Amino acid sequence: MIEFITDLWAFLRMRKKMWLLPIIIILSLLGGLVVASQQSALATFIYTLF
Repeated sequence: MIEFITDLWAFLRMRKKMWLLPIIIILSLLGGLVVASQQSALATFIYTLF
């Protein structure tokens, strides 16, 4: 996983695509939210956000 992140960072720096970084962060946070909502205890709190 660390290797993927370092490769992604090197790609973003080399291609000067730093504007993609906030999009990647937001998508990963939303993905983490989906994974966390699979547990029944957290689901009620997350559903109230949307």
